Amino acid sequence: MNQITEAEKEQFISTLKTRFQQNMHRHKEMNWSTISDFLNANESILNTIYKMEKTGGEPDLLKFPDGRILYLDFSKESPSGRRSLCYDHEALINRKKNPPKNSAEDISNELGIKILNEKDYKYLQSTENFDTKTSSWIETPEEIRKLGGALFADFRYKHVFIYHNGADSYYSARGFRGSVEISI
Repeated sequence: MNQITEAEKEQFISTLKTRFQQNMHRHKEMNWSTISDFLNANESILNTIYKMEKTGGEPDLLKFPDGRILYLDFSKESPSGRRSLCYDHEALINRKKNPPKNSAEDISNELGIKILNEKDYKYLQSTENFDTKTSSWIETPEEIRKLGGALFADFRYKHVFIYHNGADSYYSARGFRGSVEISI
């Protein structure tokens, strides 16, 4: 995916500002000018966030109780440009019949983001309801992955569910959510 152009940069920062201001509950006690200064000084992170946007993530900031500040996907459903993917590259290579076009791991690496882990996914869900019609792969512990499995999550019946599936499985309604940490 290409780097952000100067024309796109101005428009995208405006989009991020609007999203930031409309969703202050996600990042209380933060101010836009600090974020704007950070983004303008960190072209590589801005480009990563732009790629999140271009794949349907609708990124915004979330401040975690442990002090971390992440730009992560706030699209109501799993990002539309990151669906129908198996979990990782190994699963993609090993799937012989009807393989998907790519894996969540490969795309997250290409975008420069991390797949959300279970703890971060649950915290995201505590802010608003996401994945009510879709599901998202989440970071899978190595001991599960070694056995061929992978974890995914969604929100149903007013509850966050964590499930397992074969890492090589893929569905049109399953994608992944990602994040990039910023330090301000």
